[in-house]
Amino acid sequence: MRRTQLATMVAGALLAMNAQALDLIEALNAAQAYDSQFMSARAAREASAEKLPQGRSVLLPSVALTGSISKNDSEITSANPLFARTGISRPQNLQIQLKQPIFNMASFDLFSQGKLQTAIGDVQFEQAKMDLFLRVSQAYFDVLAAQDAISFIQAQKSAITEQLASAKRNFEVGTATITDTHEAQARYDLTSAQEIAATNDLEIKRNALAVVIGKTPTELNQLSPGIKLSTPEPANVDKWVENAATGNVGVVAQKLAVDIAKLEISRNRAGHYPSLDAIASRTESKGTSAIDPTGTSNINSVGLQLTIPLFSGFAVTSKVREAIALENKASADLDTAKRNASQAARTAYLGVQSGLSQVKALEAAEVSSNSALESNKLGYEVGVRINIDVLNAQQQLYSTRRDLAKARYDTLINSLKLKAATGSLTESDIAQINSLLSK
Repeated sequence: MRRTQLATMVAGALLAMNAQALDLIEALNAAQAYDSQFMSARAAREASAEKLPQGRSVLLPSVALTGSISKNDSEITSANPLFARTGISRPQNLQIQLKQPIFNMASFDLFSQGKLQTAIGDVQFEQAKMDLFLRVSQAYFDVLAAQDAISFIQAQKSAITEQLASAKRNFEVGTATITDTHEAQARYDLTSAQEIAATNDLEIKRNALAVVIGKTPTELNQLSPGIKLSTPEPANVDKWVENAATGNVGVVAQKLAVDIAKLEISRNRAGHYPSLDAIASRTESKGTSAIDPTGTSNINSVGLQLTIPLFSGFAVTSKVREAIALENKASADLDTAKRNASQAARTAYLGVQSGLSQVKALEAAEVSSNSALESNKLGYEVGVRINIDVLNAQQQLYSTRRDLAKARYDTLINSLKLKAATGSLTESDIAQINSLLSK
């Protein structure tokens, strides 16, 4: 009995947890642990982090151990029989060598490139994180918009149902024509079709959110009633555009790519430069003489090795020209990144400003539409308005409410896009929007 009660309590607790509405931060946390694009970006950053030790390795000493064993048949002929002899030797050689680069311009450039490639990996991961923020937020608000659409359609359908019943009663008592009933029935049928389409759209939006966060929530926190959306700070589009041209993560990554391309030119030109290495080795040999197969020799050496390239079939010159062309390409891509970032910031800023204006206008329109509906209902009751006037007023009110909710969502998304365009979008911005949501 006690086990049954415990199992019931656990099951109830799990059901209660599942029944809790999902907020934006919880959706974001779920996406960070599930989304395949984000996990791919994380793995790419871990891979790029290895470019730094790989670049450093060419500046550090290297140690190699080599050994060999062979069999030699030798024959020495001479006019003096004392010097003529034949024999078999099995020489064995063992050598350990340490090599420390002292000067190699290409190695220095390769080390610098490794640091920059690691930095690019970090920047690209930040870009992936911001993209995840935007994708989760967009999918989240798409679901809310689809839910709102169904709610408004159902409310409109309920109001039309009442209007249809009223038209039928008035027709039965002879105070209205059959036209009113037909008009109300037509609106009811149209709303039913719209409800089916809206329900299908909601299922699609829920599935799109599930693709990102790994689960299909039954309920989401919604925007609190009567919230006030804030304007961007600073309230100057040129300042946002300027910040985007320098702080956008795509621009930063492309700047690093230009620096890498410049180092690639220098690294290829180093193919003409001499290199200097310090070398220390110890060689142990045994049985290298056919005269004395058991003899051994040990040789220790320390010295410098200078390498001067003379001719490589014009390969170095060709690689330099290739690197210069790629540097020009990287510079052009940097200009493109700056322009795209500036355009994205301008578009998002104007989207926020336009959205705020739309929200304000639609809030006023909602009040006016509600007043118009009440007036038409009263006019219909006293006979100065017909049924179609009431139906039109109802449709206008619910369309306004739907558009108002959508305008708020779009404004919030554009505010996030504005932050992302300047490279300043963080989880605290998502938390700020999450504070506007309630169960």
